[in-house]
Amino acid sequence: MTGVSLSQITTSLAVGASETLTATIAPENATNKNISYTSSDSAIATVTPKLGKITAVAAGEATITVTTEDGAFTAECVVTVTAE
Repeated sequence: MTGVSLSQITTSLAVGASETLTATIAPENATNKNISYTSSDSAIATVTPKLGKITAVAAGEATITVTTEDGAFTAECVVTVTAE
């Protein structure tokens, strides 16, 4: 494996809204494609660990990070959450 990238590097969501990120692993024929998503601040935005579904919780900014199991490569998406 040589890296990972996300479908977006920034996104904006209103409180209560959700969006799913897509991770692309390089090379395409990598044998271990296991990844995990984390949020820098789950009080602002949560993310499902395997599917990358972001849910906006409260106004503010959080960074969603995807990490590959093989090689610990990372990519980030900054999420700005706005009040409804």
